[in-house]
Amino acid sequence: MTLLLSPIAFNIGPVTVKWYGIIMATAVLVATLIAIQEGKRRNIAPDDFIDLLLWAVPIGFVCARIYYVVFEWGYFSQHPSEIIAIWNGGIAVYGGLLGGLIVLIIFCKKRNLSVWLMLDIIAPGVMAAQIIGRWGNFMNQEAHGSPTTLAYLQSLHLPNFIIQQMRINGVYYQPTFLYESFFNLIGLILILCLRHKKHLFKQGEIFLSYVIWYSIVRFFVEGMRTDSLYIWNTIRVSQALSVVLFVAAIIIWIYRRKIVKPKWYLAASGLKYPN
Repeated sequence: MTLLLSPIAFNIGPVTVKWYGIIMATAVLVATLIAIQEGKRRNIAPDDFIDLLLWAVPIGFVCARIYYVVFEWGYFSQHPSEIIAIWNGGIAVYGGLLGGLIVLIIFCKKRNLSVWLMLDIIAPGVMAAQIIGRWGNFMNQEAHGSPTTLAYLQSLHLPNFIIQQMRINGVYYQPTFLYESFFNLIGLILILCLRHKKHLFKQGEIFLSYVIWYSIVRFFVEGMRTDSLYIWNTIRVSQALSVVLFVAAIIIWIYRRKIVKPKWYLAASGLKYPN
């Protein structure tokens, strides 16, 4: 007997509450709590993270939608009334991350906070949110890969509820949501275990480590997905951006280590970042 998980959590009168929304809200909450906890080590007030959240989440969400619409403009130019129809799906993680980054930079300038310091504090929480958020795709049976077989999914020793949820209209699909979530979890564990090692990371390198890791994971997972956004119908947008971000992060890391050597950067980070 096939037990399919419903994307609907519950109804309150005419209002339908979906698991996707609950999972995404949980992801944001977890990311905020992780940042607040680390912020205490770095002498950053919890209110700063709450205020940043109130700006970054809605603006990041809008940017995620804009990013999706831009790369699907061939469709939306013919259906302009659907541009705001986010209830039908269509947001892009990279768009949200880029929008959130812009908000963070402006916010830090207004509050006189170190941008690199805030990025280091927030990066692990963002990674945790991405790990959790992919399970919203699981509940919606989206962001999956190409068709596969039951035997292959069973060979991965997956729980039966995952295997059954990957059966869509009688066809089994690659659980790419799970691949991304799993490998990002490994990256998160590594970052959390290493970020407080003295003399290992300089300011900003926790964030750069996150960018490098996520870019690698997303590049390979994106190549397996069937719902990618494309440039000229040939290049997967997220793969191209992953390459750009990976190369940029490596260059910035080397540049700051080998070329730019201000006093604050040469200081050991340890548990206390220099100003």
